Amino acid sequence: MTAPMPGLAGRRVLVTGGSRGIGRATVRSLAASGASVGIAYHRAEAEARQAVEEARALAPDGRHWCAGGDLADPEACRALFEHADAEFGGLDGFVGNAGIWNVEPRPLDVLGAAEWRLMIETNLTSIYASTREAARRMREDGRIVLVSSTASQRGEAEHSHYAASKGAINAFCKSIATELGPRSINVNAVAPGWVDTDMASPALQGDAGRAALSLIPLGRVASAEDIAGPICFLLSDAARHITGEILNVNGGSVLCG
Repeated sequence: MTAPMPGLAGRRVLVTGGSRGIGRATVRSLAASGASVGIAYHRAEAEARQAVEEARALAPDGRHWCAGGDLADPEACRALFEHADAEFGGLDGFVGNAGIWNVEPRPLDVLGAAEWRLMIETNLTSIYASTREAARRMREDGRIVLVSSTASQRGEAEHSHYAASKGAINAFCKSIATELGPRSINVNAVAPGWVDTDMASPALQGDAGRAALSLIPLGRVASAEDIAGPICFLLSDAARHITGEILNVNGGSVLCG
């Protein structure tokens, strides 16, 4: 777990995709920093409830909870945020982290329309819908952090639908940062490279894993905690004059900052 981040105590933060991987590491870091954390999940209810218990152990005085739903569905998304209203009575921070990636390559000539729609709905439509609901509940000093990817910047052969969904998140981030700035709401994105999570681990085995590692100047794949720290930084008062930025956390594999 990353070290506690000053300036987050008492904040009310909702994390989507908070049941595992980067989201779960972010939940732990937020709780350790004194924030109250809501965890949104799609299907992993057991893991989400475990994440709630971890948060309660780290911050017994906080209010920690979880709720499920498909955030690409407007009604389900609205219901989630109505639940957040009942639990929190408002939001100070939002982390849009929910998303999918396909391990098997999908060259353009075999990439089907249904696969394209699923990726865009899960990775982008859900971000649009949930960020809109979050922003409606924020007053001054609100913080929104979206999770993008290095694929958004360098592209990713045979994963074009994934790269497209994450590239759109970057553009969405910059657009709404300009729009919400006059309301003193900061909007930023974190773009991880390879991260040692359940989603990515199959692709990091054997020759493919060694090839990926060879492209990282720091010589290692990031842990989920390596991404959670920058997310919490962008949620904190230390980042109060940062908005519209894409923070690259990739060990130097894509030098585009």
